[in-house]
Amino acid sequence: MSQHHMKRLIIMRHAKSDWPLGVPDHDRPLEPRGHRDAAAAGAWLRESGNVPDFILCSTALRTRQTCTWVCEELGEKAPTPKLESGLYAASATRMLTVINHVPETVTSLMIISHLPGAQDLALLLADRDSEQAAYLDMAERYRTSGITVLKTAKPWAELDGQDATLTAFEVPRA
Repeated sequence: MSQHHMKRLIIMRHAKSDWPLGVPDHDRPLEPRGHRDAAAAGAWLRESGNVPDFILCSTALRTRQTCTWVCEELGEKAPTPKLESGLYAASATRMLTVINHVPETVTSLMIISHLPGAQDLALLLADRDSEQAAYLDMAERYRTSGITVLKTAKPWAELDGQDATLTAFEVPRA
C-alpha cells in the first residue's frame, strides 16, 4: 500500500506520578517533574511531526494531566481528547480492542495509558521490520513519558499482532 495510506499509532505512558498517602490509584496526580516531562513529550511530538489527529486517554488523573500538557504543547494542532475508561489498568488485549473500534477516518491515533499495557501493546504490534534500537529500548524499560510510534497500512479493526512497524521510541525529559 502506498505511503499516504499509512496510519500512525502513538502509544504513550503517562508522565511521572506522585504517590500521595490515602489517594486511590485512579486519582494519583503527576508530580512536578511529571508536569515538565509531559510538556516535553508534547514538544517532541510537535517537533518530530508526530501530531495525532485523535487522542484516547485513560480516565486516571495522571493520564488526563499528561494529556493536558501534551495538548498544550501541540497548540492549535491538538485534537480534542476522548477519555476512555477501557484504557485504565488495561491489558494489551483490552487496549487493542479499544483501538480496533477507532473509525477509519483517523489516520494518526494517540493512546495515553499505563504500564504494563502500553509496553505490552507496543511489543504485541511491532513487526520484524521495526527499528531495532528503538524496539530494544522500548522492550527493556518503558519509562514514564515514554512514547512509541508505529506505522501500519492495516485498518484499525484488523490490527491483531506484529502488523505495525515501530519507527521510534522516545522518552522526552524537561
